[in-house]
Amino acid sequence: MIPTGHLDADACYRAVQSRDRRFDGVFYTAVRTTGIYCRPSCPARTPAAGNVTFHATAASAHAAGYRACKRCLPDATPGSPEWDVAADVAGRAMRLISDGLVDREGVAGLARRVGYTPRHLGRLLVRELGATPLSLARARRAQSARVLIETTDLPLTDVAFAAGFASVRQFNETLREIYAASPTELRGRRAGVRSAGVVTMRLPVRTPFAGRRMLDFLAHHLVAGVEAAGPGWYARTLDLPHAPGTVRLHLSDLPAGQPADRPGGGTGAVTAEFRLGDLRDTAAASERVRRLLDADCDPVAVDGHLGADPALAHLVRATPGLRVPGQVDGDETAIRTVIGQQVSVAGARTVAGRLVAEHGRRVTTDVPGLTHLFPDAASLADADPGRLPMPRARGRALVGLAAALADGTVLLDRGPDRDDVRRALLALPGIGPWTADYVAMRALGHPDVFLPTDLAVRRVLAGLGGDADPDRWRPWRSYALMHLWNTLMPPTPATEEN
Repeated sequence: MIPTGHLDADACYRAVQSRDRRFDGVFYTAVRTTGIYCRPSCPARTPAAGNVTFHATAASAHAAGYRACKRCLPDATPGSPEWDVAADVAGRAMRLISDGLVDREGVAGLARRVGYTPRHLGRLLVRELGATPLSLARARRAQSARVLIETTDLPLTDVAFAAGFASVRQFNETLREIYAASPTELRGRRAGVRSAGVVTMRLPVRTPFAGRRMLDFLAHHLVAGVEAAGPGWYARTLDLPHAPGTVRLHLSDLPAGQPADRPGGGTGAVTAEFRLGDLRDTAAASERVRRLLDADCDPVAVDGHLGADPALAHLVRATPGLRVPGQVDGDETAIRTVIGQQVSVAGARTVAGRLVAEHGRRVTTDVPGLTHLFPDAASLADADPGRLPMPRARGRALVGLAAALADGTVLLDRGPDRDDVRRALLALPGIGPWTADYVAMRALGHPDVFLPTDLAVRRVLAGLGGDADPDRWRPWRSYALMHLWNTLMPPTPATEEN
């Protein structure tokens, strides 16, 4: 993988010459003679080496005065897997920017979340990603706006504010600058019309993508009232910054060779139907769902490494593109993890469902079975541990965790350093290494977590024999763990589709 912070021009140009789709989103190619930037796999004629420069982000190319290619749509690629898994400041900042934090709290809020002054954070991001926080946020808004323009019937004024722009004038100027087209011209290119009241998006994911096994995992762990699933689909409620919403995902396997819905793609797409109480949450909702899908994972790199190990090779061949399911809310993931301590999955689902019914906020949705938001940390922090449907010691651990989440002692928004979060979790009564590491894997997107004390993992490892050595699976042990669990995962129950 080409490191995004220090691009090697020769290596980048070789990727462009080969139109290697694995590098889409990892870097961008800007062509001086045309003023346009492209993804590496763009089908256009390869420019001369002396006419190109390379950028770590689309925002960096924008800042240098380049417009997005209308043929390969470089801004529509998944985010770089480098910064998606990176534990450094740039990686953490990018994840928060993608969630719309700059739009809600400004650069000062972003800097506070990652523990730097705004000025120092700006210098760091320019050095590592080639753009300031405001430029990165602007690029995210432009991409969100283009997707909404081309895939929905929303009035353009609504699109502007849904994408995070402060004014219609700023919206129009930005899109003309980046795409060399007005919002009205972009809308004229769309392929079809979407249902009124529903924001339907095709969320880009890197292929191969084991969508059916992702669905099986989510369905096996779903909590009544908050989640629902059936053949080929998964749905859940979303507790978003401005208002509640729901999402329904259509999940299927996407093989490595399947192109996206646009020429020159190197990715597949998962169809997501959002129903949002406030359109300003559009970008945050789509980013959180992509986080749930582990969409920015580089499956070729992961499968290549794990597939070369004799103990895992047959598992990787059987399920290429297996992902680590992420989360749409870090606090929810941590609370559900404590609920699941030392009990079966079925038992944890039952207890979580009772908590949702008693402490969750009721919402009205169009999806049968979705009736509540998962209880927020502040609500559970005030609960009586003795009245919770679990052993008293676990109840005290859950209430203590909820209090730490509510007062900011523990932050699971993927902004703080992972090691700092783990230490903060372990300092809480009733939180041990299994819980802290599982939260790191699911809530923080840590790619290299292994749970040697997990009973299911120990059972599968015993069946693999003496060849299994988890140290050989670094730095992708979280994915190795999913392959082990995958051997025990039942398929999604065959029920009538809603």
